[in-house]
Amino acid sequence: MDSADLLTDAFDRVREVVHDTVEGLSADDLAARPDPGGNTIAWLVWHLTRIQDDHLAGAAGTEQVWTADGWAERFALPFPPAATGYGHTAEDVAAVRAGAGELLGYHDAVHAATLRHLRTLDADALDRVVDASWTPPVTLGVRLVSVISDDLQHAGQAAFVRGLLRRRGE
Repeated sequence: MDSADLLTDAFDRVREVVHDTVEGLSADDLAARPDPGGNTIAWLVWHLTRIQDDHLAGAAGTEQVWTADGWAERFALPFPPAATGYGHTAEDVAAVRAGAGELLGYHDAVHAATLRHLRTLDADALDRVVDASWTPPVTLGVRLVSVISDDLQHAGQAAFVRGLLRRRGE
């Protein structure tokens, strides 16, 4: 297995958790909160997908799927198109309302773009510095692992919220 295959497997696992969590839920289910300040499934999935889209497009030197494919207009969120959810307030979280089809459609489009980019990489590409503002500078390999880690954490949180909804009978 080469590094592109390994990274593809990791991003495939993120996609699997996202689908298992979102499929079959209504927009109200996706907007439910474990408590008044908690994150919703919709926000968690939107955010993890925005981060993946933002970071992969930046590394690949391409436009984000969010803007290139019209997802920003479809979601019609009250944020600037560059927003990824970082630093969002409880009110911002509540503003992310979307159906399962929208969330999964956007996630799948970003996943496809991610896999296309991964197929272009060789081992040397992973050593390329993509962010020199950190000490040590961040390489593409480190950035990809960071995105996978963040995605899996948020996907797991979304799955946890879905489990809470089931226990409460929602």
